[in-house]
Amino acid sequence: MSLSIGLFILRLVVGLLLMGHGSQKVFGWFGGHGFVGTSGWLKSMGFSPAWFWTLLGGGGEFVGGLLLLLGFLTPLGAIAVIASMLMAVVRFHWSAGLWSTSGGFEYPLVLLAVSLGLALTGPGAYAIDSALGLVVPALIFWVLLAVSVIIVAIGAITSTQASKQATQQAA
Repeated sequence: MSLSIGLFILRLVVGLLLMGHGSQKVFGWFGGHGFVGTSGWLKSMGFSPAWFWTLLGGGGEFVGGLLLLLGFLTPLGAIAVIASMLMAVVRFHWSAGLWSTSGGFEYPLVLLAVSLGLALTGPGAYAIDSALGLVVPALIFWVLLAVSVIIVAIGAITSTQASKQATQQAA
């Protein structure tokens, strides 16, 4: 029972924080810039089409956080979070180093690790997945995770190249 309570606490805290973080990007809640502002920022960073990457990033955080919170389709929610956090680490925080005090990737790395851990252990007894007996087969999880990583890699590479080209043209 204590394992399930521990998993519930992890899902509750991480799920709510991710939902809040995603809602800043998508809805403009909690001091965020909303969909239009986030899209504009991503466009300036070389992401194209910016609306698509806003939807993937902010939507992945919000929906992934909601699924983790509920313990519903937990591995799929975790994949959404892992992909969003991987992009955050690779494209936005890596150059600042590890620690968040310098704008580093510490926080998104923790969210990524917790999400992966929840996907691999399961959500515990206090979850919709457990109540309904839902299980995402391991093969489907790993294939979807691999596809997500490939999409993140493509986005990171193409946006970095676009950003460098824009910088060169401005100079």
